[in-house]
Amino acid sequence: MIAIPSMEVVKINRETELQNKIIVALCQNGCVARNHTVGQFFTKYGTLVNIGHQGEADVWGHRISDGKALYIEVKLPGEEPREYQKRFLEAMAATGAITGVAHSVEEALRIVAQ
Repeated sequence: MIAIPSMEVVKINRETELQNKIIVALCQNGCVARNHTVGQFFTKYGTLVNIGHQGEADVWGHRISDGKALYIEVKLPGEEPREYQKRFLEAMAATGAITGVAHSVEEALRIVAQ
Protein backbone atom coordinates (compact mmCIF):
# COMPACT_ATOMS: atom_id res chain seq x y z
CA MET A 1 0.00 0.00 0.00
CA ILE A 2 1.27 3.48 -0.88
CA ALA A 3 0.84 6.20 1.69
CA ILE A 4 -0.33 9.47 0.17
CA PRO A 5 0.22 12.56 2.29
CA SER A 6 -2.84 14.71 2.85
CA MET A 7 -3.08 17.64 0.48
CA GLU A 8 -3.33 20.96 2.27
CA VAL A 9 -5.05 23.76 0.45
CA VAL A 10 -2.69 26.71 0.39
CA LYS A 11 -4.32 30.08 -0.05
CA ILE A 12 -2.16 32.47 -2.07
CA ASN A 13 -2.48 36.14 -1.21
CA ARG A 14 -3.58 38.56 -3.96
CA GLU A 15 -0.14 40.15 -4.38
CA THR A 16 1.52 36.74 -4.84
CA GLU A 17 -1.16 35.79 -7.35
CA LEU A 18 -0.48 38.99 -9.31
CA GLN A 19 3.26 38.38 -9.09
CA ASN A 20 2.83 34.88 -10.54
CA LYS A 21 0.73 36.23 -13.43
CA ILE A 22 3.38 38.88 -14.14
CA ILE A 23 6.16 36.27 -14.19
CA VAL A 24 4.21 34.10 -16.65
CA ALA A 25 3.47 37.09 -18.91
CA LEU A 26 7.11 38.24 -18.88
CA CYS A 27 8.31 34.74 -19.76
CA GLN A 28 5.81 34.63 -22.64
CA ASN A 29 7.02 38.01 -23.90
CA GLY A 30 10.77 37.78 -24.33
CA CYS A 31 12.03 37.72 -20.75
CA VAL A 32 13.39 35.30 -18.24
CA ALA A 33 11.81 36.11 -14.88
CA ARG A 34 11.47 34.56 -11.44
CA ASN A 35 10.20 35.50 -8.02
CA HIS A 36 12.64 36.75 -5.42
CA THR A 37 11.69 36.01 -1.84
CA VAL A 38 12.83 38.20 1.04
CA GLY A 39 12.06 37.48 4.67
CA GLN A 40 12.73 35.37 7.70
CA PHE A 41 11.80 31.72 7.98
CA PHE A 42 12.21 28.97 10.54
CA THR A 43 13.48 25.55 9.49
CA LYS A 44 11.72 22.46 10.78
CA TYR A 45 14.49 22.35 13.41
CA GLY A 46 13.66 25.84 14.68
CA THR A 47 16.65 27.62 13.12
CA LEU A 48 15.96 31.18 11.94
CA VAL A 49 17.02 31.78 8.33
CA ASN A 50 17.18 35.19 6.64
CA ILE A 51 16.53 35.22 2.90
CA GLY A 52 17.53 38.21 0.75
CA HIS A 53 17.79 41.82 1.87
CA GLN A 54 15.07 44.29 2.77
CA GLY A 55 13.91 46.27 -0.24
CA GLU A 56 14.90 43.82 -2.97
CA ALA A 57 12.34 43.62 -5.78
CA ASP A 58 9.74 40.84 -6.06
CA VAL A 59 10.63 39.85 -9.64
CA TRP A 60 14.15 39.49 -11.02
CA GLY A 61 15.24 38.48 -14.48
CA HIS A 62 16.49 39.71 -17.82
CA ARG A 63 15.22 40.63 -21.25
CA ILE A 64 16.34 37.98 -23.73
CA SER A 65 16.84 40.36 -26.69
CA ASP A 66 19.66 42.32 -25.05
CA GLY A 67 20.37 40.56 -21.74
CA LYS A 68 19.40 43.65 -19.78
CA ALA A 69 18.62 42.88 -16.14
CA LEU A 70 15.14 43.62 -14.82
CA TYR A 71 13.78 44.23 -11.33
CA ILE A 72 10.07 44.76 -10.76
CA GLU A 73 8.35 45.53 -7.48
CA VAL A 74 4.80 44.12 -7.53
CA LYS A 75 2.07 46.04 -5.71
CA LEU A 76 -1.69 45.74 -5.64
CA PRO A 77 -3.62 48.61 -7.22
CA GLY A 78 -3.61 51.59 -4.86
CA GLU A 79 -0.45 50.48 -3.04
CA GLU A 80 2.96 52.09 -3.41
CA PRO A 81 6.46 50.81 -2.64
CA ARG A 82 8.15 51.61 0.67
CA GLU A 83 11.13 53.96 0.69
CA TYR A 84 13.69 51.15 0.97
CA GLN A 85 12.04 49.41 -2.02
CA LYS A 86 12.30 52.64 -4.02
CA ARG A 87 15.98 52.93 -3.09
CA PHE A 88 16.67 49.41 -4.33
CA LEU A 89 14.98 50.12 -7.68
CA GLU A 90 16.89 53.42 -8.01
CA ALA A 91 20.20 51.66 -7.30
CA MET A 92 19.49 48.99 -9.91
CA ALA A 93 18.38 51.60 -12.46
CA ALA A 94 21.69 53.40 -11.92
CA THR A 95 23.46 50.27 -13.20
CA GLY A 96 21.40 50.34 -16.41
CA ALA A 97 18.84 47.73 -15.36
CA ILE A 98 15.17 47.88 -16.26
CA THR A 99 13.21 48.74 -13.11
CA GLY A 100 9.70 49.67 -12.14
CA VAL A 101 6.66 49.15 -9.97
CA ALA A 102 3.86 47.07 -11.50
CA HIS A 103 0.25 47.07 -10.32
CA SER A 104 -0.88 44.86 -13.21
CA VAL A 105 0.41 42.48 -15.88
CA GLU A 106 0.01 45.21 -18.49
CA GLU A 107 2.08 47.64 -16.44
CA ALA A 108 4.87 45.05 -16.05
CA LEU A 109 4.93 44.49 -19.80
CA ARG A 110 5.19 48.26 -20.38
CA ILE A 111 8.12 48.43 -17.96
CA VAL A 112 10.14 45.84 -19.87
CA ALA A 113 9.22 47.35 -23.25
CA GLN A 114 11.18 50.55 -22.43
